[in-house]
Amino acid sequence: MTGYRILMIAPTSFFSDTGCHVRILEEARALRGRGHWVSICTYRKGQDIDGFDIRRTLPLPWRQHYEVGSSRHKLAYDSLLAPLVLQQALRQRPHIIHAHLHEGALIGGLVSRLTGIPLLFDFQGSAASEMVDHHFLNPNGPWYRPMAWLERRIDHLPRAIITSSHNAAALLRNQFGVPPERITTIPDCVNGETFRPGVITPEERVALRQSLGIPGEASLVVYLGLLAEHQGTGLLLRAAQQVVRELPGAYFLIMGYPGVEAYRAYSQALGLGDHAVLTGRLPYDQAPRYLALGDIAVAPKVSLTEGAGKLLNYMAMALPTVAFETVVNREYLADLGIYPKSADERGLAEALVQALRGLASLKPVGERLRQRALERYAWSDAGRRIEAVYERLLGISAASRPQPESARSDGG
Repeated sequence: MTGYRILMIAPTSFFSDTGCHVRILEEARALRGRGHWVSICTYRKGQDIDGFDIRRTLPLPWRQHYEVGSSRHKLAYDSLLAPLVLQQALRQRPHIIHAHLHEGALIGGLVSRLTGIPLLFDFQGSAASEMVDHHFLNPNGPWYRPMAWLERRIDHLPRAIITSSHNAAALLRNQFGVPPERITTIPDCVNGETFRPGVITPEERVALRQSLGIPGEASLVVYLGLLAEHQGTGLLLRAAQQVVRELPGAYFLIMGYPGVEAYRAYSQALGLGDHAVLTGRLPYDQAPRYLALGDIAVAPKVSLTEGAGKLLNYMAMALPTVAFETVVNREYLADLGIYPKSADERGLAEALVQALRGLASLKPVGERLRQRALERYAWSDAGRRIEAVYERLLGISAASRPQPESARSDGG
């Protein structure tokens, strides 16, 4: 096989049907499609997928479920992940260590120093800011400054960084002082063949809606992603309460995890009844079918630093999308987004009501969103651009790309 051997570090329970995992998976698919060999080191839990070589850590006896977001238990997971990565780096002799998230970049930086293998950091947002968003770190507490200091050190470990947005690239340059020549923006992308209008027939659409308790003729708002306060889940439910009060024929399909039972209880306490359907965790390969049930999509996340990959799924499905006007959201949606006038539940509710009342006029907007996704955000193009970063990092041209031996398959 012609191509590079790539050792990816995924400090998470890969694969688990969330945005970060989707980027890891689709990048790996795109790279494999270009002839490269990809091995992924990750936590013990997770779904094996697509026949990739996935190496997992030993289990933690006291922690058997998946980790989502910030957690003190991730320190233990990462202490098991680091020796696994070193072991596989010595066995597989990869050309590149491709590290996701800050924990992965820290582990990758240590292994890179020990082995001399070049490190690429796949940056998806500020670690300290994410911890604040998750209420895991107090911005006024004693641990914030040390965490920000560590993040800055990690950001300077690799000689090449790819970011999921231009906003993230500016953050690295302006806040963390990373030299611009090290940074390449390669946005989240979408598979336009998988996510497309017409993925189910009109008859299937009605039947699937009815199986969820949603009338076939109802106006339906869809959301797909993590359920958490920093993702805007509570805010969305409160906005839904206002929408349903004004438009009794409106329904909400909220797909994702964790905390499903708590948010279902909150939905009932708000009096939403059957108008808010929370499915829980939804397999990634089922996402297009369920998104196809919607008339419009919503992205209520209020974070200013994290990526917004779910927008691309909405766009590829030709769904008009209501989202707060952040730099990242505007980067994807441009002038085609439906932006609330205020970044709160009242503003979100008003934007949703206006969109639901004007569904017929929004059909061309959905079509233009899909066209934008296909033209600008294809994973095949992302794979080519990542490959170019590898070549710059290795200091070689595409014409002189190595033809490696088959990577070793002995166990880890």
